[in-house]
Amino acid sequence: MPGFNYGDDQDEVYTPYRRVLVTGATGLLGRAVYKEFKNNDWDALGSGYNRARPSFLKCNLLDEDAVRGVIQGFQPHVIVHCAAERRPDVVERHTEAAMNLNVHACSTLAKEASGIFLIYISTDYVFDGRNPPYGENDAPNPLNLYGKSKLEGEREILRHCPGAAVLRVPILFGEVEKVEESAVTVLWDRVQEGAESCTIDHCQQRFPTYTNDVARVCRKMAERALQDPSLRGIFHYSAKEQMTKYEIACAIADAFNLPSSHLIPMTEQPAGAGAQRPQNAQLECSRLELLGLSVDATPFKTAIRDSLWPFQHDKRWRQTVFH
Repeated sequence: MPGFNYGDDQDEVYTPYRRVLVTGATGLLGRAVYKEFKNNDWDALGSGYNRARPSFLKCNLLDEDAVRGVIQGFQPHVIVHCAAERRPDVVERHTEAAMNLNVHACSTLAKEASGIFLIYISTDYVFDGRNPPYGENDAPNPLNLYGKSKLEGEREILRHCPGAAVLRVPILFGEVEKVEESAVTVLWDRVQEGAESCTIDHCQQRFPTYTNDVARVCRKMAERALQDPSLRGIFHYSAKEQMTKYEIACAIADAFNLPSSHLIPMTEQPAGAGAQRPQNAQLECSRLELLGLSVDATPFKTAIRDSLWPFQHDKRWRQTVFH
């Protein structure tokens, strides 16, 4: 049987028969997805490019021959496509490179995914945020180039691979390698400033979602799809705790028993604040829930403590928590 190796002796060397390829496995979400599958009896292959490391395969997703070689060599049952340029302001400044990754790489991958269950990670930014919550069948209307690129990526995926699934998620955070890796954890530096006041957006509504929870949803979808090939189309997953970035920062401070009086809510968007963001792109997630494929979101304060634990070098924090 594929996936099992037999040695010369009577002891069999077992490898899981279910194989998954995770693109963007060096990124914030990709690391969590790779780990989730690996820890649950899947043979996982992670690919990256700029940040590829020895445990992951270096693969240029814009190179059709390279992508074809990886898929034919590994023969995955499932592909989870996490690789993307997900920073809206970077997409505005480096549009061509971002469109290549967010759109053209989707086309390349989907063309080679015949007979493979493909999960494409998309975003709530495909919506304009004017009339939430948004269901899977609501008409997208992205406000910025990032949202437009991810919507085009969705269309390329479903055009070339009709049996694929699109999973839209909101702002993500998780176990970061540096706090700047997430628009949630990047607020840690402002929380720690303490003595110096700083303003933080208190206009746009967010639903910060833990990457480990998204990874569990991906695995549940993959396992269901191997049993039921009719699983396809667009799905939404989101945590339910609603916060502005100001409220996120205050919740981080509270999670670590740090003061938040220096954080000042900003109730108007300043001019030239970068790419336009939706006011409230809340995702309605009933499709996953009705199929029994959703997971209960980890409480924000629990998840943010796990995510930021390696970064606690602040003397005030240590004294407060440990004494």
